[in-house]
Formats: sequence, structure tokens, C-alpha cells
Amino acid sequence: MRNLNYRILLRKEPEGGYTVTVPTLPGCVTYGETVDEAITMAREAIELYIEHLQEKGEEIPTEEGLLEYTLTVEAHA
Repeated sequence: MRNLNYRILLRKEPEGGYTVTVPTLPGCVTYGETVDEAITMAREAIELYIEHLQEKGEEIPTEEGLLEYTLTVEAHA
């Protein structure tokens, strides 16, 4: 057993709550009413996603070697 780290993105929804996506795991999306609940749900979704990949004998994507940048650009409306 090894520990894997994944970035999660939380998007505040206009109707309330947070949608969570896991960029490295395509289609791994969940939701929580609060930030804490969203993080808990994300952990569960990631674990189930990885378990499913293992059952199918597929490779588990990791974020090793991943570089992340945030760019600021001007938008001319």
C-alpha cells in the first residue's frame, strides 16, 4: 500500500455547496454542502475510483512529475 496525493478543485455553486473535481482522474467529480464535507466526499470518490481501476487491471494515474502554474491574463470585454 502506498500513499498517493491528488489535487482537488472545489467550485462554490450558486445554489450552495461545492462541486469537487480531481483533474488527474477524469470523470472523478463529487459534491458536498460544506468545504469539509466536499473534501470528505472527494477522498471517498478518489478511493472508489482507484479501486475500480485496480479491479479492471488498469494503471492508476498519479501526479508525479506534474508542474502547476496559475497565470493571470487581461480580458478585454
